[in-house]
Amino acid sequence: MNGTQNPRPRTHSGRGHDHHDRPQTQRDFERMQTLPAGPEHEVIEQRLIRAWLPMATRLADKYRDRGEEREDLRQVAALGLCKAVQGYDPGRGAFEAYAVPTITGELRRHFRDHTWGVHVPRRVQDLRNRVRTALQLMPDGGSARQVATVAGLTEEEARQGLEALHSYRPLSLSAQPAAQPDGSGLGEYLGETDEGFDVVDDREAARPGLSRLPERERRVLYLRFFRDMTQSQIAARLGVSQVHVSRLISAACADVRAEALGDRVTAGSKQR
Repeated sequence: MNGTQNPRPRTHSGRGHDHHDRPQTQRDFERMQTLPAGPEHEVIEQRLIRAWLPMATRLADKYRDRGEEREDLRQVAALGLCKAVQGYDPGRGAFEAYAVPTITGELRRHFRDHTWGVHVPRRVQDLRNRVRTALQLMPDGGSARQVATVAGLTEEEARQGLEALHSYRPLSLSAQPAAQPDGSGLGEYLGETDEGFDVVDDREAARPGLSRLPERERRVLYLRFFRDMTQSQIAARLGVSQVHVSRLISAACADVRAEALGDRVTAGSKQR
């Protein structure tokens, strides 16, 4: 040994490495570009992806504090890396200069398109990001007017950004409101379906037909369906046979149904 230190590894452009995740792969890229699609091309492509994967992971981890699972972000970054490896032209500069914008662009698209609980216009998403950046400069927070001043927005734009900031993800129905000490989830405070709503349309549709029935038929239907009397009890009250009561009910119901369906058939009336 002559006591001199080994020189630092050099990139293709001749500059030293600043990170451990900048491998020497220029020859592989140049070789892959000359190959047609096939087994050897795939082998080199996979080798390049594995070599640069630590860089993609490092870029993904920069976004780890934005509410997304780290593993999900790393998968998105790996997808961006695959696109970069497949689209890189080694004759146009260093791979890293091409890959970093490709990977970060994929990560930003992920946040823009896949992490909102509801669809939000791109303009509002941009307002949210500007408001979020402004609030990082305001440790104690501030009003919409103060945020607008710091972010260079109008007060209305700042208000929209603040609303979007708190609407990034909907709360789970199992979330517990702070004001509820009993531990009840939000889902327990939702209203239930009123079964009466299901018959509102039917009642309104039957109303005209009922109003046109003779008094005796209306009385028979009232006793049967509102007083819950049997046909025998109705027959005894009206002084007619049970068979006659049955016919009155069938004919009256047929008339009301025909009226409700817009088909005023009088066949039921002829039976009375």
